[in-house]
Amino acid sequence: MASSSRPFVRSRHDRMLAGVMGGIARRFGWSSTLLRVIFVIVSIASAAFPGILVYLILWLLMPDEADAA
Repeated sequence: MASSSRPFVRSRHDRMLAGVMGGIARRFGWSSTLLRVIFVIVSIASAAFPGILVYLILWLLMPDEADAA
């Protein structure tokens, strides 16, 4: 699978806030817009899924694309 060679980093070019969703989308070859929409819908629809907290944790844990290079 080609996605195993791509690093798990925040995107510098495909970002709305911190590049977390853009980085995840690029890693797995998905559409970043679709991933963002799904993330927001799941975060709003489910009280058990703290979307903001998950996003903040990923922001802290995922290295920036420039730092990983």
